[in-house]
Amino acid sequence: MRTLHLGLRVADLGRSLGFYGALGYEVVGSVHATSLGDLTMIKLPDDPFVAIELVSGSSASASGGGDRLSHLVIKVDSMDTVLAELAAAGIHPDEPPGSPDGSNEFRTAWITDPDGNRIELVQWPPDHPDGLTAADFSDA
Repeated sequence: MRTLHLGLRVADLGRSLGFYGALGYEVVGSVHATSLGDLTMIKLPDDPFVAIELVSGSSASASGGGDRLSHLVIKVDSMDTVLAELAAAGIHPDEPPGSPDGSNEFRTAWITDPDGNRIELVQWPPDHPDGLTAADFSDA
């Protein structure tokens, strides 16, 4: 099994597409008038699969904000480059980037999308796998 994608409720699809577009996401396709609302599938250019489903429309807003996500995590190759690109689009981190292990190679930064969804940007050390593994946890 593997995670396929995350569904995020959004209030204004155009505003959200602008925000996620600035992060590098591109639209893969859309499905209109489902029982959830209108669905817009997005992914990063180097990913082969849809990563996020933006759920908009009256059905999406009717269920309120209580069914949102805790946060989304995006791996970046260079924190400095990504933060500069986001700043050019008017998007700034919620607080200065940090380093959980005190190194300059493992860095994190947090941003918030227009609907209040929190996004953690992660720059792994060069030899780290592309995702979390058991080796990342002290009790492994």
